[in-house]
Amino acid sequence: MRERLTDGVYGLGWAAVKRLPEPAAAALGRRIADTAWRRDGKGVRRLTSNLARVVPDAGPERLAELSRAGMRSYMRYWMESFRLPAWSEQRIRDGFDPQDVHWLKDGLAGDTGVILALPHMGNWDLAGAWVTTELGVPFTTVQERLKPESLYDRFVAYRESLGMEVLAHGGASAFGTLARRLRGGGLVCLVADRDLSATGVEVDFFGSAARMPAGPALLAQQTGALLLPVTLWYDDSPVLQGKVHAPVEVPATGTRAEKTAAMTQAMADDFAAGIAGHPEDWHMLQRFWLDDLRGGASR
Repeated sequence: MRERLTDGVYGLGWAAVKRLPEPAAAALGRRIADTAWRRDGKGVRRLTSNLARVVPDAGPERLAELSRAGMRSYMRYWMESFRLPAWSEQRIRDGFDPQDVHWLKDGLAGDTGVILALPHMGNWDLAGAWVTTELGVPFTTVQERLKPESLYDRFVAYRESLGMEVLAHGGASAFGTLARRLRGGGLVCLVADRDLSATGVEVDFFGSAARMPAGPALLAQQTGALLLPVTLWYDDSPVLQGKVHAPVEVPATGTRAEKTAAMTQAMADDFAAGIAGHPEDWHMLQRFWLDDLRGGASR
């Protein structure tokens, strides 16, 4: 029953919210976010706890401001995502303004393939739609398996409607397909801050140990593809902001494991730089750091 209800809520969102005028959808998102923030449920408490690590000198009032802004940012992502299938191509082109996109364009002009690695910031779906629309470049991504299966199917259909090839997360099959796309000079986009396998690479992240997926670094080593971290954030305008960071280089020496660790740490450092500048736009409402995952934190 709970899974059917969840699927129904998402279905209602895609069916109803996309028909609202944009100002009305934005206002609705803020109301929902503020209500959730005031209720201070588990997700809000976890967001606040995570933000306390990102901004360690923030007092209670500043943390409250950040977590409220974080919930508004998170709901802006959902309101935009529900509406994206109804946006015109011009609205998508006008909806994202990335900095240093020359790194991506130069990489695509070569024949080695490009990997874009992003944290859960801003609206990665809008950024992806901009790539397929403004640059005219299709790409392959990976989707976490969700329950119920009908909800997973909704997300796959939604992202495919934006021009993405979507693979199910997990196993050698997805990795092999990603590698083939890259060897063919293609583009792969991966949300890569939260390790879903529990077998990722340990990194230092805001002074504490966390684990991030090894996939981006391994793919870059195996295929010769360019690995570009990307960070996203909102400002006061309707336009999503972003930055394509400089390529993460493959170390000249070391074992594969050592190279993977160094590259994943470099990726994490770029993520941290983007998140530090815009902490409210990091949508991490789950346990993330290793001591939290092990139950070392009370919130």
